[in-house]
Amino acid sequence: MKALVTGAAGFIGAATSLALLQRGDTVVGIDNLNDYYDVSLKEARLERLQAHNHFEFHKVDISNAAALKAVYEAARPDRVVHLAAQAGVRHSLDAPQAYVDANVTGFLNVLECARHTGTEHLVFASTSSVYGAHENMPFSEHDPVDHPVSLYAATKIANERMAHTYAHLFQIPCSGLRFFTVYGPWGRPDMALFKFTKKMLAGEPIDVFNKGHHTRDFTYIDDIVEGVIRTLDRVADPDPDWDPSNPDPASSSAPYRIYNIGSNNPAELARYIEVLETTLGITARKNLLPMQPGDVADTFADVDELMADMDYRPTTTIEEGIAAFVDWYRSYYNIEDTQLATNQ
Repeated sequence: MKALVTGAAGFIGAATSLALLQRGDTVVGIDNLNDYYDVSLKEARLERLQAHNHFEFHKVDISNAAALKAVYEAARPDRVVHLAAQAGVRHSLDAPQAYVDANVTGFLNVLECARHTGTEHLVFASTSSVYGAHENMPFSEHDPVDHPVSLYAATKIANERMAHTYAHLFQIPCSGLRFFTVYGPWGRPDMALFKFTKKMLAGEPIDVFNKGHHTRDFTYIDDIVEGVIRTLDRVADPDPDWDPSNPDPASSSAPYRIYNIGSNNPAELARYIEVLETTLGITARKNLLPMQPGDVADTFADVDELMADMDYRPTTTIEEGIAAFVDWYRSYYNIEDTQLATNQ
C-alpha cells in the first residue's frame, strides 16, 4: 500500500516509516524539521529512510493547509499515520501557541485532506497524558478523559474528539493510539533516557523529578511500531454493541476506535535509572527534585483491547531496551569504551 506518514523525521515516525518500507510498502513522509530538538538527528533518521527506493519526503508544516493539501492530493495515499505534533508536556507551559498550531490546526488540516481524498484509514497519535488527574490504574480507554493537567494533553483530547466527529460525519475510519512513554534507539533528546545518558557520560548530575518515585509504563520503540502497523492494517469499524445511552469513549457507532499502546508493565523511575547505571557502568549523581507542573505521578496502560483486536504483544524488557539504546547512543555519538571508563 501507499502510506503517508506525518512526522516522518520524528522518533516514532521514522521508525514506523522504516518498518513499512522494509515490508514493501511505499511511504510518503512529511515533516517540518523544526528545531524543538537537534535537527541533525532528524536529518540522520531521514537518511536511513531515503536509502529506500519507495520513500519520498516533503518538508511541510502540517499547520500550512495549502502545502499539506498539495502533497496529499499528489500522493493520494491509501492510509495515513499521523504522528506529527508538538510534543512535550513541560514545553507546553512555555510555548502554548505551538501546541495549538501543530496539534489542533495541523490535525484539522490532516482530517480535511482525509475527508476530500478518500483515505481508507487514519491512524493518529494520542498520549497517556490524556488521563491527567485520573488515578484508576491501569488506565483504561473505556474511562472518560476529562481532567487534563497540561495543554499538551488537552490538545490530544481535542484530537480524539475531532477524529470522532469526522468519523461520524464523513465515515472516515479513524484509530487513535495513546502512547505510553516511548524510548529506544534514535529517541528524542528531550526524553529522560536520552538526557540521563548524556549527562552521566559527561560526569554531570541528573535531574530526578518526584525524587524518582513516580512510575511510567516505559514502552520500547519496536513494540510501539508493531502496534502502530497492526492497527493501520485493521481498518476501524463501527462498534455494533455501542450504546448511546451508556456511551463507551473507546468506540462508537461511527468507524472510530481508541487504544492504549504501552508495555503493560510499569517501572519506577528510580529502577529505570538503576538499569541505566548498570548498563553504562556509571553511578549517577542525582538532583532529587519535586514533581514538575503538568506531570502525573504514575502511568499504567491497560492494553487488553489492543491485544484482543490486533494481537499486540509487547515483549521488550527495560533491561533489553535500555541496553539497545545505549549501544545506539555510543555508536551514533562515537563514544568508545575508554571514554566510558573515564566517567565512571
